[in-house]
Amino acid sequence: MSATRGRGGNRLKAARLSPRDVAHVGSSGLRSRPMRVVLSALGIAIGIATMISVVGISASSQAQLLRELDKLGTNLLVASPGESMFAGEEVKLPEESVGMVGRIEGVQDVGATADLDATVRRTEKVDEDDTGGIAVKATTADLLRVLRGEVGSGGWLNAATGRYPSVVLGHVAAERLGITEPGRQVWLGDRYFTVVGILDPLPLAPEIERSALVGWEGAKRLLDFDGHPTSVYERSADAAVEDVRKVMAATVDPQNPQNVKVTDPSSALRAKAATEGAFSSLLLGLGGIALLVGGVGVANTMIISVLERRYEIGLRRSLGATRGQIRIQFVTESLMLSGLGGLAGVALGAAATGVYAQSGGLPWVVPLWAVGGGFGATLVIGTVAGLYPAVRASRLSPTLALHAA
Repeated sequence: MSATRGRGGNRLKAARLSPRDVAHVGSSGLRSRPMRVVLSALGIAIGIATMISVVGISASSQAQLLRELDKLGTNLLVASPGESMFAGEEVKLPEESVGMVGRIEGVQDVGATADLDATVRRTEKVDEDDTGGIAVKATTADLLRVLRGEVGSGGWLNAATGRYPSVVLGHVAAERLGITEPGRQVWLGDRYFTVVGILDPLPLAPEIERSALVGWEGAKRLLDFDGHPTSVYERSADAAVEDVRKVMAATVDPQNPQNVKVTDPSSALRAKAATEGAFSSLLLGLGGIALLVGGVGVANTMIISVLERRYEIGLRRSLGATRGQIRIQFVTESLMLSGLGGLAGVALGAAATGVYAQSGGLPWVVPLWAVGGGFGATLVIGTVAGLYPAVRASRLSPTLALHAA
C-alpha cells in the first residue's frame, strides 16, 4: 500500500484504489473459496431462474396466442338467435339472412351453419342416444373460407358433394367417431353418409370442431332442413368491424333485431392473451422468496468471510488501507458473488423457457425487462447483503486483528 506525505508534517494519506485494484481485492476472497462461492451463488441463481422462467413461459404463451390471433384475424362476427321477449317462443333467423349480411358495406365473406335434428354414429347399431356430443349441422360452401380453416385430409363440400350423402367431420368429431381418413361411412340420420373430409382444428369456432357438416342443399333433400340458419359468420375489413357490428342484427332480422345476438369469437382469445400470466404471480412470489433466501446466504457467507480473514484485514489496515477501502472491498466481493448467481440464474431461466417453448411448439420469448430487472435485483441484494459485513470488517483495528490471528 503506497502512501504520500501531507502538508502538515508526517501525516500519511492512503493511495486511491483504481477500479482494477478494487476488482482484484474484491475477487480475492472468491478465488480462495470456490466451493463456498458456488453454494452461496446457487441460492441467488435459483431465485432468478424461477423468476425469469415464469416470466418467459408466460410471455411465450402470450406470443403464441397473439400469433394465432394474427393468423385467424379479429374481424370475424357471428350472428345467432337470441332470447325472445316471450317465454318459450323459439327464435329463428330468416332464411335470407346470409344474403342480407353479404350486402353490408365492408363485409368480405359470409357463411352459415344450421343445427339439424339428427345424430351421427359410427354405425346404425350404435345406440341413438350415444351421440358423443357431436352435433349435425348444415353448412354453406363458403363457411371454411370465412373461418380461415383448412381441411386436414380429404376435401371440403362443393356444389356436387353438398347435394348428396356426404359429410365433413370436425377435428374433434372425427376423433370421437374413430375416423382417421376420408372414404369411411357414418350413420347420419337414417342413412349412411360418406366422409369426404376431416378439418384441422378451428380455434375461433370450437362448435365446428365438434360437428358433422353436410351441404346446405343436401340437408334440405335428405334431412328435412327448413333453410333457417342458426349461425351466420361474416368476415369484414378490419376498419369496418365496428360499423358492421352496429347494423348486423338489424340486417339479419329487420323486424326483430332484438332477437339477434352478435358475438366476436376472437374476443375469447384476446382476453386469454391479455390475462396470460395472471396466475404467474404466485410463482413470481416464490421466486422472490428464493432470491431473498439467497441474499441471506450471501450475507452469512460474507460475515463468515470477515471472521476468517481478520488477519488479512488487520494486515491491510496496518499497511495503510482506510476503512472506506475495506468497506469497498467487501461490498465488491458481495456484489461479485451475487452477480455470478444472477448470471447463472438468467442462463438457467432462459434455458428452462427454451425447453418449455420447444416442447410446446411455442415461440421462445424472454423479455429484456425481466432479464435486466432480475439481474438488477441481484445487484441490489448483493449490495445490501454486503453492507453489514463490510462495515464490521472496516471497524477492525490493525492491533486487534493481528492479536486475534
